[in-house]
Amino acid sequence: MTAYAAEIWRLRYFWMALVRVDLRRSYRHSVLGLGWSLLLPLSMTVVLCTVFANLFNVEVRTFAPYLLAGLTVWNFITAAMTQGCQSLFQGEPYIRQHPAPLAIYSLRTTLGAGIHLLAGLVVVLGLVWLLNGFANLRTLIMLPPTLILLFVLAWSLAVCMGIFNVMFQDVQHIVQVLLQVIFYLTPIMYPAHVLRERGLSWVADWNPIGAFLELIRAPIVEAQFPSLTACAIASATTLVSTAAAFLLMAKFERRIIFYL
Repeated sequence: MTAYAAEIWRLRYFWMALVRVDLRRSYRHSVLGLGWSLLLPLSMTVVLCTVFANLFNVEVRTFAPYLLAGLTVWNFITAAMTQGCQSLFQGEPYIRQHPAPLAIYSLRTTLGAGIHLLAGLVVVLGLVWLLNGFANLRTLIMLPPTLILLFVLAWSLAVCMGIFNVMFQDVQHIVQVLLQVIFYLTPIMYPAHVLRERGLSWVADWNPIGAFLELIRAPIVEAQFPSLTACAIASATTLVSTAAAFLLMAKFERRIIFYL
């Protein structure tokens, strides 16, 4: 594992160049550039705030950053998984020319999605400071470890999706359906207490994505430290997904070229 990570780091200029190429290709001749990635969650936040603020009887000044933070994290996870499905096909020309670690190509897509995540969180922070002041400065110390944990989770999921999709190409369609279902089971566009009040507390409390949402929302939006339960669930989820990614790489990395 250490040697594998060292090899990925040795090739850092290669995968960083791939990320730059992807970003330039995405926003070539674009006026807003990276701003286009923020337009969807911002517009969704405006529309959903208009609809759900009164429905859930919450203030817009707290619900808007809550909703935008949730959409930003969700978009990052979904982008890592859906683009991860195509990461090995996208990197096939390089895979056939040079025996680099295959996790590089999943890292490529995850880093691209991570840049959009950071841009979105900057907007969330600005919105919170504009509407609610700077009460969250003390709790922002939780953000760096949370972002590292979230990035490792997304990278490992992208690795798994990439291998599964090469072996069975219906995986990309299955993932899209599952993500749609998980979206409505996760407190993204509604407060978590709505589930608890309706006897569905297990959905809110044991949802791994919900745990990551709490790790992001609690320090930024609520100016509080996240619960130990959320930290434990998020850490365990990341550990399991990372172990699965390493096991899949160990089993299929040398054979994956025959399936491309």
